Amino acid sequence: MATKVKLRQKPISGKRHSLYLDFYPPIPHPETGEPTRREFLGMYLFDSEKNPFDKQHNKETKQLAEQIRQKRENFLNKPEIYTGYEKEQLKIRERGEQNFVEYFKKLADKRKSSNHDNWIAAYRYLETYTKGNLKFADLNETFCEDFKEYLLTTKSNKSIKTNLSKNSAVSYFNKLKATLKQAYKEGKLTSDLNAKIECIESEETIKQTLTIEELNKLAKAECKNPLLKRIVLFSALTGMPFKEMENLIWEKIEVSESFGIRIKMIRQKTGKPYRINISLQAYNLLGEPKEPSDKVFEGINNRDRYYSFQLWLAEAGIKKDMTFHDLRHTYGCLQIDFGTDIYTLQGNMGHSTPRQSMMYGKISDQRKREAADKITLDF
Repeated sequence: MATKVKLRQKPISGKRHSLYLDFYPPIPHPETGEPTRREFLGMYLFDSEKNPFDKQHNKETKQLAEQIRQKRENFLNKPEIYTGYEKEQLKIRERGEQNFVEYFKKLADKRKSSNHDNWIAAYRYLETYTKGNLKFADLNETFCEDFKEYLLTTKSNKSIKTNLSKNSAVSYFNKLKATLKQAYKEGKLTSDLNAKIECIESEETIKQTLTIEELNKLAKAECKNPLLKRIVLFSALTGMPFKEMENLIWEKIEVSESFGIRIKMIRQKTGKPYRINISLQAYNLLGEPKEPSDKVFEGINNRDRYYSFQLWLAEAGIKKDMTFHDLRHTYGCLQIDFGTDIYTLQGNMGHSTPRQSMMYGKISDQRKREAADKITLDF
C-alpha cells in the first residue's frame, strides 16, 4: 500500500501556522521506532499577508515545504531496490539511532513499588551522566566501564556532601545490565553486551545488631509507646522489614496444626511472594485478630521508624547507633548463632539466593567463637 504524504498546517502563537507532513498509513518514527503520522518541518506561515515581506515569506516557504513533501513521498513509495541483507542493515542503523536513555526510562516506568523507586533513582544517574542522550549505536564496553566508575565516585543525589554508597552503585549498575539484557533480547542490540561486563562487587552492609542479651533487656524495658515496643520485638523475632509490617493485613496470617503459624508476604524490594514461619511468641505480639482487610499494626509511621526507635534504645540503656532495619539483621545473625541452616534462613527472610543469607554466617561472632574452640592440641 502506497504511503500518502500531505502538507498540513497547525495554528501556533504569534498569528502563525506551523507546517507538518501527514502520513497515511503511519510510518516508524526515526528515533523511537513507534508509528507516527506527523513530522513537523520547523517552518511556519504568517496568517496575514499585509506586507510584501510576509507575502514573499509565505510563498517561498510553501514552495520549499512542497518540495520536501514530494521528496518524502517519493522516498517512501520508491520501488524495492534493497536486498534482504541491506534491509536488515538499514533496520540495525535505525535502531542504533534510538535513544537508550529513553528506553531505560520506559523499562523503569513498568516497575512497581520500591523497585520502581530504585529504577528511577538509577535512571536519574544515567540521565545526568549522558545528559539524557545516548544512542544504542554508542553503547559499548568502554561506556559501561566508564559509567561504572562514575557511580563509584559520584556524589549522592540525596546530599552533595557524601558520595553515592557502594551498594547503591551496585544496585544502579545492575539496572543498567538488566536493561542491556532486555535490549539484546528485543533485538535492539546486535551483541549481548550485558554478558561482557562485570557487576560491581557488593560489600557487607550490616553495621549493627543486637545480642540476645540486649534483646531481652529491651523486652523488659518500659516503653511509653506500646505499639512501638510490639513492632520492634516482632521485627527482631521474625526479620520482617518495617514497610512489610506497615502493609501487613490479617488475611495474610495463616494458622494450622500442620505448618504452624506463617505469613504470606510480598518482598518490598523484589515484588516476589514468599512465606515466613513465625513463633507463637511473635504471634502473640500481633494482638487480637480483626477483619481480614484490617492492618495488623495500625498506626505505625516513619517517626517510629526513624526517631522513636532510637530514643527507646537509649532509654533502655543500649548505646548502639542502630536503624530499624538492623532488627532484621539481628534476626538473621541470631538465627545463624542458634544453628539455623542457610537455606531455611533464606526461605524465612525471603532472600532470592542463598548468597544473601550467607552474609549472616560471615559475621556471626558466636559461630566464630565456636570455630576457634574446635581445634585443640595436646600440650
